[in-house]
Amino acid sequence: MSRLSHPLAQVAGALALTLGWVLVFFGGAALPVVPTYEQLGVVLTVGVSGVAVLGASFLLAWGAETAEKDVPRAFAIAVLAVLAVAPEYAVDALYAWNAGAGGATTAACGDLSTAAVQAGETELARACHDANLAVANMTGANRILIGIGWAGIAVFTVYRAAKTQDAAVRDREGWLADAVTLDRDIATEITFLFMATVWAFLVPLGGGIDILDTLVLVGIYVLYIGIIIRGDVEATEDQVGVPHYFQQWSLPWRPLVVLGLFAYSGVMIFTAVEPFAHGLETIGLNNGIPEFFMIQWIAPLASESPELIVVVVLVNKARSTAGFNALISSKLNQWTLLIGTLSVVFSLAYGQYGVLPFDSKQAAEIWITAAQSYFALAILVDFEISVREAISIFALFISQVILEFLLIREAIALPVDSEELLLVYTAVYVVIGTALFVKRRAALREMIGLAADAGRTAIGRDPVHTEFAD
Repeated sequence: MSRLSHPLAQVAGALALTLGWVLVFFGGAALPVVPTYEQLGVVLTVGVSGVAVLGASFLLAWGAETAEKDVPRAFAIAVLAVLAVAPEYAVDALYAWNAGAGGATTAACGDLSTAAVQAGETELARACHDANLAVANMTGANRILIGIGWAGIAVFTVYRAAKTQDAAVRDREGWLADAVTLDRDIATEITFLFMATVWAFLVPLGGGIDILDTLVLVGIYVLYIGIIIRGDVEATEDQVGVPHYFQQWSLPWRPLVVLGLFAYSGVMIFTAVEPFAHGLETIGLNNGIPEFFMIQWIAPLASESPELIVVVVLVNKARSTAGFNALISSKLNQWTLLIGTLSVVFSLAYGQYGVLPFDSKQAAEIWITAAQSYFALAILVDFEISVREAISIFALFISQVILEFLLIREAIALPVDSEELLLVYTAVYVVIGTALFVKRRAALREMIGLAADAGRTAIGRDPVHTEFAD
């Protein structure tokens, strides 16, 4: 083994990618010769912070893979997912806080016109606008995760299979029929995501995100964590490179390394992604792209980048099952914790209990996001996703984004406005998803049965759905 290929050299290389950001973020204020990232300018800030996110993503992936030796794989991946999307929480929390601090109650915002809110004519109008942005950023992030993340990784996994020899990829006859098969252990994640998705359809009916949404959605995630943390530590897959090296370390050094990798990568991602996303927003705004569009799509795309990088790393190591587990776990925590905590942040800023308000456009955004999740789960319910299915997920996602952008820019004329367009796509997702669930009802029963068995095992009872055992 050459020195450059030694695992510690690879770790050093990933750390080196983050050093520029460490210097400008932590050293800029203390060392006169080092500029702060605000002094670098937008383009350089995007470059330095983006490279740091890349390096931190490698460290995060290695930490999660190393941890699988000591904790259930699903739990290690759940931790990875939370750390990878932490910046998304920070961005959304900022908008929710500003909304609460500005007194953006449901009643107060209801008295303002749409034009006044969008223009931010007063402090209250700006607060109401921030409340809408919190929802827009959250729904954009969730739709990107499925429309680009799930779809893109499925196609990439099949594409790379010729080189990686990934056993999860199945060659099938037919047009774009090659598929990625998923481990049935992922039934727990899919079932809990299904529960959260069903509840999400009800959120707009309450006129805002309230304490009931918080209790239900956070409760779903807590129950999920309670089940997977009690799972057995699986026989570790044959690791290579950095994770294999660290897994040979003895206790207590191995878990300390894992904690160190998680902590350092988490700090890097949390501090670097916001300036990275904000820099991209600024570049977009300077080129005439609407603020709302930038915050809903470009900022979440930047904040989701660590997770997508991590999954690409896993796929390149023929660990597509772990990669999809990470994507689904991320979707679950964003679809539960992210939505559920927005009203808490809003209430803290408001100084008393309050409901995070949103307008009818954001209600439609929540419905289409829930519908997309419903459709995607109908595809995964049989524990596989083909290239054809992945392309359909992406096609529906990107066509809606493009059409809405063109409508906002008044570049095309359609018989519906942007809000009605969202409702049309919502109906399409629900109709196709329902048809798939009906067709795959046996797979749906199997998925729920496997998840129920995982819950029974977590409380020390024997599984009952032995007919679903592999």
